[in-house]
Amino acid sequence: MKKNEKLNTWLWKWHFIAGLISLPFLLILSITGAIYLFKADYEKPRQQNIKEVIVSGTPISLEKQKEIANQSAIKKPNAMLISTASNHATEFISGRFSEKSSLYVDPYTGKVSGEIIGRETDMFKVRKLHGELLMGKFGTKIIELIASWMVVLILTGVYIWWPGRGWKLKGFFIPRIREGKRTFFRDLHAITGIWISGLLLLILAGGFPWTDVFGSNFKQIQKITNTGFPATWDGRHLESQPGDKALTLDHMANIAKALHLPGKVTLQFPKGPKDVFSVSNLNPSDLNSQKKIHFDQYSGAQIFSNDWKDVGVLMRARMWVMAFHQGEFGVWNWWLMLLTALLLTLMSVSALASYILRKRKGSWGTPKVPAAFTVGYGILAIIGILALVFPLFGLSILVLIVLEYL
Repeated sequence: MKKNEKLNTWLWKWHFIAGLISLPFLLILSITGAIYLFKADYEKPRQQNIKEVIVSGTPISLEKQKEIANQSAIKKPNAMLISTASNHATEFISGRFSEKSSLYVDPYTGKVSGEIIGRETDMFKVRKLHGELLMGKFGTKIIELIASWMVVLILTGVYIWWPGRGWKLKGFFIPRIREGKRTFFRDLHAITGIWISGLLLLILAGGFPWTDVFGSNFKQIQKITNTGFPATWDGRHLESQPGDKALTLDHMANIAKALHLPGKVTLQFPKGPKDVFSVSNLNPSDLNSQKKIHFDQYSGAQIFSNDWKDVGVLMRARMWVMAFHQGEFGVWNWWLMLLTALLLTLMSVSALASYILRKRKGSWGTPKVPAAFTVGYGILAIIGILALVFPLFGLSILVLIVLEYL
């Protein structure tokens, strides 16, 4: 591919400006992302005394444990996790997502072993720093804007890196170590970036569904195209046939266990006399195995069942990239995310080092674009498409155009 040198300089200018502005945020994202990967390892020893109990005698009924949980929890539980080991405390769950809290009851003594409130944990704070800079909705929009520009940085970076005068091993795939510090750090930045560019785009795809503007638009498209969760997934429109007496929690838990669903199995309680029990499993390493099954709370009969294939294509794609983003597909995925986070940090630091070494005193060192250069329609079309897909990026472009004009 023959390069347009004037276009290359123009793209290099905006790559330079966007990179300089984004740099501190990229370091925060890469470092907090790497830390959050250790969530399970960090929390396990700190929560072990709450989640694990001493096996002694016969467990008390789940119905009785639920009564204890109702009396002790900050918010009345709406679900429980089906226990898989005799030395595990029974987990009763309240709320969802950032409002989720779990109260643990010792099944042998009936005592509450502890309560874990999600938003009060250290890793929740790390996640909030990663996703919104601890600044709420405003911070979320900053992260979304930076993520949008990261897509531009990757695309422009690939073009700038692409050899215009033939392929060479050194400088394009291996850093040149004998041509001075500036050249070394420039190569280190460019080569690291090109190796992880595809991965970064995939990771960004997994992060965008959590954003405010893009995330809301994506959900709206899912709704319009009917490619999200089916209406029967949450069971709101399903009803139990009223009977003399509702099933005990123990009976329903046995029905859930008999399904032999892989991963973490949750039993959701009926909210009222006409509502249903719902059983679902969370198994990110194999999304195809996930199900949501609804049962009559009086007879225990299965009313409706949804498999993963019933979920719309956009939702399945969204859940896949989100699971990949969090390294949930197994050990290989976890190590790949950690390596990418470390390389992104290295790429950012080497870019800063290269900039400091090339910057002249009293100047920002911004690349100069020939005055005669005009942007082609193809580039304008790409910018337009990116502006439509990432509205905050589009808004920032308008601001830049005004500043450039002034």
